[in-house]
Amino acid sequence: MKKYLIAILLTNYFLTTAQDQNSLVAKKQDLTEEQLKTWYFLDYTEDTIPGISLDKAYRDLIKEKKGQEVIVAVLDTKLDIHHEDLKGQIWINTDEIPDNGIDDDNNGYIDDIHGWNYLGNKEGKEIIYSNHEVVRIIRKYKPLLESFQKNNVDTTAQEKIALLQKAEDNYESLLAELKKEQQGWKNAVNQYPVVEKNLAEFFPNREYTISKLDSLLKIYKKDSELSYAIEYMKHCLEYDLDKSFFKKQNAKIDTELRTVLGFEYDDRDITADDPENIDDTNYGNPKVWNDSIPFQHAILVSGVLAANRHNDIGIKGVSNQIKVMSLCVASSGGDEHDKDIALAIRYAVDNGAKVINMSFGKEFSLYRHWVDEALRYAEKNDVLIVGSAGNEDKELNIDYIHYPTNYDPKGNAIVNNFIKVGASTRFVDPRLRGSFSNYGKERVDIFAPGAHIYSTKYNNSYDFGNGTSYAAPLVSGIAALLKSYYPVLTAAQIKQILIKSGTVYDVKVEITQKDGTKTLIPFSELSKSGKVVNAYNALLMAEKLSKK
Repeated sequence: MKKYLIAILLTNYFLTTAQDQNSLVAKKQDLTEEQLKTWYFLDYTEDTIPGISLDKAYRDLIKEKKGQEVIVAVLDTKLDIHHEDLKGQIWINTDEIPDNGIDDDNNGYIDDIHGWNYLGNKEGKEIIYSNHEVVRIIRKYKPLLESFQKNNVDTTAQEKIALLQKAEDNYESLLAELKKEQQGWKNAVNQYPVVEKNLAEFFPNREYTISKLDSLLKIYKKDSELSYAIEYMKHCLEYDLDKSFFKKQNAKIDTELRTVLGFEYDDRDITADDPENIDDTNYGNPKVWNDSIPFQHAILVSGVLAANRHNDIGIKGVSNQIKVMSLCVASSGGDEHDKDIALAIRYAVDNGAKVINMSFGKEFSLYRHWVDEALRYAEKNDVLIVGSAGNEDKELNIDYIHYPTNYDPKGNAIVNNFIKVGASTRFVDPRLRGSFSNYGKERVDIFAPGAHIYSTKYNNSYDFGNGTSYAAPLVSGIAALLKSYYPVLTAAQIKQILIKSGTVYDVKVEITQKDGTKTLIPFSELSKSGKVVNAYNALLMAEKLSKK
């Protein structure tokens, strides 16, 4: 989840020949730029766009109603809590006195005004990159392999051996993928001066423009070397790239090879806790923001949820009644620790959150039982949990798991308060499923818009993005909306309302099969509900249920 779409596109570009680049040309847009910024709030019946019908809900149902404040915990990266469009939308722990070094509310966390950062230490140093979970598994079990094999191993040991072997295979795949990406950036660095040289006759002062390059391409389209140089420079202009950017990407991958996939690097040296002891909770710090981290992910999630709807700037979130609690468990690379996830869920429950959003995931889980226990704790205390389905374009099932998951190793549901969300698009045709989105008739509950979503970005900026990371907070936002206006509803009831009230689309969508070929299957087969979430319908159903 943590690779920028631009990196994927451009790496592919620089690893291929000039003749392959027509696939990157943008398709004709069906809506204006302004309309695209809010398409996911529209209603299919009224607007022929498969949004969540939020505009209709506010116009016809909510109107001037006053709802209750609802705390939504965002388990994610650090959050730009000072963003202009989140003013007044960040949770404040009023029982804690800021910066006095005392745990005023006796919740076990000192000066936790807006949440907690599980990736830092008391000196202010923090984890920027984490190990991948497979590195942790190999580091833990590899030294024990010889002992396992020599002795008459029991079932538990056999399971550990199988996990180790799977982790080692996955590690090799990740390593090869990262090195391939690095080669793409190295090619870009090496080709930049060559491209400039080939274009020097036409641009002696290097004053390139898209229009001039397009005109030149029409004339020299059959010149493979020159046409490649033109296409190369066009992409650089379109994405505001230059040689220094390519070098930075190379350096970033060097860092990831050393940290994310490095066995000598252990991120817990920074937090100084015991990662194998869930009771060792004396770590972290209250600083939930950081201007220097390279991966600012929580801000896009929080904008979708709770960007101010009444300030006439930026975007509109789902509800102004939402207050965002920031719980930092995700770094700029690598995987989240199960311990951090479990403790963050418990923190959210204990400190008043009614909805928990988790727009992250991983394929392996070393201490999943801690997370399972935290899910049960949330269920016991009537807190809804919403998780993204992931962006690997795969079917979630018993063989391919996206953690955290609501299913035990035998495929049985663990709790009744967990919703897994896939990403849909604005097209009611074979493209309705986001091409990147995971899916699964048994493991994904519902879909929500997650393609070309306009949201808040770091440092008072805004941009479009894709991912199930956008879809999950739309569902979390609607859940909070229901809790705000109908506080008597339980987490389990809200989950059922969201699933039952979604919109059905009788359309076949494209999926990628195991052999790499494409096929069409009914959209209804991609999730348990077979639907796209609908705020208007959910509010209608909540109204009826709350009166029973």
